[in-house]
Amino acid sequence: MNVQAPPRLLELGAQCLLRNEALAIMALEELPVELFPPLFMEAFAGRHTEALKAMVQAWPFPCLPLGALMQDHQPHLDTFQAALDGLDVLLAQEVRPRRWKLQVLDLRRKTHQDFWTLWSGMKVSVCSLLEPDPAQPMQKRCRVEAQVGLKPEQAPVEVLVDLCIKEDTLDETLSYLLKKAKKRGKLLHIRCQKLRIFTMPMQSIRKILQVVQLDSIQDLEVNCIWKLATLSRFLPHLGRMGNLRRLLLSRIHILPHTTPDQENCVNQLSAQFLNLPHLQELYLDSISFLEGRLHQVLR
Repeated sequence: MNVQAPPRLLELGAQCLLRNEALAIMALEELPVELFPPLFMEAFAGRHTEALKAMVQAWPFPCLPLGALMQDHQPHLDTFQAALDGLDVLLAQEVRPRRWKLQVLDLRRKTHQDFWTLWSGMKVSVCSLLEPDPAQPMQKRCRVEAQVGLKPEQAPVEVLVDLCIKEDTLDETLSYLLKKAKKRGKLLHIRCQKLRIFTMPMQSIRKILQVVQLDSIQDLEVNCIWKLATLSRFLPHLGRMGNLRRLLLSRIHILPHTTPDQENCVNQLSAQFLNLPHLQELYLDSISFLEGRLHQVLR
């Protein structure tokens, strides 16, 4: 018979504090750094939206790996919105709070999976207390911004997310994220390392690509039944993905008697490849308009 382990004192303390959200919010200013992650976990699991919003504003680490937490706990739209609302309140302030160090909101579910374990009090080491792993990727970027004279109040917050677009309409979480990014403009950057595009109208795809930092995309899959005209509207966006490493393109539908369009599309594709100096892997599946013209693209 399995015996469930009793809750630890740290968990009981967080639960007790969150019974009065107003009190919990007031305590954040004096809360020790090492207690933030376990309290955030309890607030997220218990759907304490006001506490979550306040904790994002007071987050004492350079990175908030929310995606890893969403993988362990079933995410709800209200808790996700609360986290973004807290970030939105921060970005609206001309003078940022003294304690705020947040530079990255990581929504990827397969990164920093040990962060919450380390900071939950189960595997905390001296090194992790001094410098959590999620802060490391941002150090170089911060130094670059400092060199160009960018003030801390002006530095954008980056949202890291892997996108898979496969519905006729956007899901509510993605729609909410895009809404916040459009609202804050240069203060909120959406960076997407992996992008998958399946069934989605081109108009909706272009709205997403207008918000995403295209130079952040390294892995792209386009798996849509498109006409050549649709592909032509997408290619200018492809040419702006200067750090692309892997590209998969499949299932482009050709209408009869479209030879001039085929030649034009081949020329467009060839021209955009010149803007992809880091491309290492290219997969072409069911791309019949390249028949007899592949050498033009690969040259």
